[in-house]
Amino acid sequence: MKTIKIILGIITALVLAFLATGLLVKETNYTAQVSVNKPIKEVFKTFNKTENIKNWIPEVKSFEIVNNNPGKTGSIYKIVVDNQGQEIEMTEKVIAYVENQKVTLFFDAENMLKTDDYVFTEKNGITTITLNSSCQSDSYIMACMFPYFKGTFQEQDQTYLNNFKAFVEK
Repeated sequence: MKTIKIILGIITALVLAFLATGLLVKETNYTAQVSVNKPIKEVFKTFNKTENIKNWIPEVKSFEIVNNNPGKTGSIYKIVVDNQGQEIEMTEKVIAYVENQKVTLFFDAENMLKTDDYVFTEKNGITTITLNSSCQSDSYIMACMFPYFKGTFQEQDQTYLNNFKAFVEK
């Protein structure tokens, strides 16, 4: 009987720690970076050409323009991705666009609200793309989980940046 109480006590403590995560951590932030051996103008143009996205994010099944503003800021796109056999529909909104300097995108994908801030810099003909990302959730349980998946999110975005580098440098 004593063993059962100890096990239940440990399980209760773990559940409470998990649920406290959602109260203490409101957003999950991380950074990814890649250097591309091309000038900034070419890299920025290729990065922002919507028909190219499938070349570095292979999970994208479709990319549809909902609203395309002339200055890009405020443009809205509908994206369908294949997540391990399950189709997820998300909305992407361009919230900042400064040519050859930065692009900030906001994604609403069911229970995940994500902001990706891409900063472009050039030194000696080599362009560095730095991604500052922030994830939140409108679901409490998902908000509890995100901090534990920070490494996975970062690894996935780093893979996408590496794929982009390979695509641009071919």
